[in-house]
Amino acid sequence: MTTAQAVETKSTENKSKRTLTGTVTSDKMNKTVTVLVERRVMHPVLGKVVRRTKKYHAHSEQNEFKTGDTVMIEETRPLSKTKAWKVIKLLEKARVE
Repeated sequence: MTTAQAVETKSTENKSKRTLTGTVTSDKMNKTVTVLVERRVMHPVLGKVVRRTKKYHAHSEQNEFKTGDTVMIEETRPLSKTKAWKVIKLLEKARVE
């Protein structure tokens, strides 16, 4: 193995993909779910903790996730214009009331 191959192999091993945890808000598209990710940040002036939310379209091959499920998503290559994440696991099933 040459040094170029060794460096390339090492860089791909160390590269971890970003993962986020959120709640499925829509499952109406085919093989796609919309995941709402919430993060808490300190307001720069008020010093108060505020919630920031963002929605991501994530790939779901078997359409197995339903609205209200808590899932973990992982960054991937772009799969469409708006979809560059995929659902990797179900953390909590939605409660039926």
